[in-house]
Amino acid sequence: MIVIVMGVSGAGKTLIGEMLAERLGCTFVDGDVFHSVVNKEKMAQGVALTDDDRWPWLAAIRAAIEEKVAAGQSLVVGCSSLKRAYRDVLRGGASGDGSVRFVYLKGSYEVLHERLATRGRHFFNPSLLRSQLDTLEEPGEDEAITVSIELSPEAIVDEVADQLG
Repeated sequence: MIVIVMGVSGAGKTLIGEMLAERLGCTFVDGDVFHSVVNKEKMAQGVALTDDDRWPWLAAIRAAIEEKVAAGQSLVVGCSSLKRAYRDVLRGGASGDGSVRFVYLKGSYEVLHERLATRGRHFFNPSLLRSQLDTLEEPGEDEAITVSIELSPEAIVDEVADQLG
C-alpha cells in the first residue's frame, strides 16, 4: 500500500507521515526531497511554483512509488498534491491501480498561517500559503481520507489507520 499524506504547507504532512509510517511498519519519505534545487530556491524567495516546475518533481515521486510497488513494499509519502491532475500523476493515471491512497490534512488559513509563523528552518516561504490555498483542489470523499489538522497528531493517525483498515 502506498499512502500519500497531502495538504498545503504547514498542515503537518511530515509529522503525520512519519507517525503513520511507524504505525504501518513501513518507510516514510518527504516529497520535498524530490524537488530540484531551483524549485527550493524559488519557494524560499516567495515565488510560487508553476505546473511546469512541478511535473518533473511529481514524476520523480511517481518513480519512487513504482519502485516500492514493484518490490511489494509499502510507503508513506508527504506531498502537497494540490491539484487533481497532480494526484493523477502520483496514482499512475486518473483511476490508477488502487495501490495509492491519499490522506488530506485539512486546515483553515488561520491555523496554517500560525503554524508556518512558528516553524523552524524550512525552505518554504510562508508568504506562499495563500497561493497554495488558491491552487488547492480539495479531494472529494471518493479520492481521499480527509482529517482536520485541529485534532492531535495521535488522533489523526488513529483516524487514518482506522479508515485505511
